[in-house]
Amino acid sequence: MYVTNRLKEISRDLFINELLGSGAIPNRLRTFGYKIYGMDVQSNGIRPYCKFWSSNIQIGKGTTINYKCFFANSDDAGIEIGENCDIAPEVMLCTFTHEIGASERRGGIPIRKPIKIGNGCWVGTKSTILPGVTIGDGCIIAAGSIVTKDCQPNGLYAGIPAKRIRNLACDNGKEGVSL
Repeated sequence: MYVTNRLKEISRDLFINELLGSGAIPNRLRTFGYKIYGMDVQSNGIRPYCKFWSSNIQIGKGTTINYKCFFANSDDAGIEIGENCDIAPEVMLCTFTHEIGASERRGGIPIRKPIKIGNGCWVGTKSTILPGVTIGDGCIIAAGSIVTKDCQPNGLYAGIPAKRIRNLACDNGKEGVSL
């Protein structure tokens, strides 16, 4: 079992993260390779040097994933990104954490929770999205933010941890929900 899992990791790292992730591969070919790997990718906007830990990823039409984004997910906790999103460079999406363990090993039992980003969102450079978070449609996550809790639609969230700092206009011209 260990050997099989290790071979799967090596093939993923070589094919997906090194070959397809290189700057020498055109975006359309990169997308085609990700689909062969089992990812549900509807966009040709995945830029080079992104890293993926699992094929359990959905990326909607019109979405751009910029350079050096890191998708730390697993087969049992995926990442879903809606349509027309902009994910800036060096964003990290992490679907797992650990329970707090005993003093001899604080990283206890692993916990895996999916991440969902709604349609039309913009996630700023070097932001981190943590396990179990849902970001509602039309949100902006400011650069460098760490998102630890769900974000309601049409809001600007910033900080560590990220908090809603402003409502954003909806398509109907009204501001988003206030919290």
